[in-house]
Amino acid sequence: MSELKIAARYAKSLFDFAQQQNVIELVKEDMLLLQRTLRDNIVLQAVLRNPIVPQDKKLKILDSLFISRVQSVTISFFKLLVQKGRSDVLKLITQAFLTQYNTTNSIIRASFVVSEACSEALQDNVRKIVKQATGKNVILETTIDSTLLGGFILTVEDRQVDASILGKLNRLRRILH
Repeated sequence: MSELKIAARYAKSLFDFAQQQNVIELVKEDMLLLQRTLRDNIVLQAVLRNPIVPQDKKLKILDSLFISRVQSVTISFFKLLVQKGRSDVLKLITQAFLTQYNTTNSIIRASFVVSEACSEALQDNVRKIVKQATGKNVILETTIDSTLLGGFILTVEDRQVDASILGKLNRLRRILH
């Protein structure tokens, strides 16, 4: 079975259990914390994926990092994963959990890349436009990319609007060649 399927099954189990225990919002915050921690700590990812590292050592590391910061449900879930030898898919599980949370709560993620810092009012307008187009609540991730020269690139799921000067120059270059 692929790692993605395994991760999806574990994520669904955690999601369902958290809903039953009425701690879904708290566990979502735990998953966001874990996602940030794994993204920022490549060594932790390597340790969790390494089959040579003993399970008790992995548990101690997870406990030391998270015991006072996450719900008991989440700590129990970590222990289960390590005991089942599935700590290697923890990063994928966090992604699958958050995807399921967003789907259940009609939340969509959008990427808004701009050439320079933009106002909160502009970002609010982009959120409103995406919400009107999709009918979903929007989490807008704004990134600054000075290579765009001006304009923006908006990506929502598999759709992209490239209104950057660099994008326009590239399209013009393709037309002229």
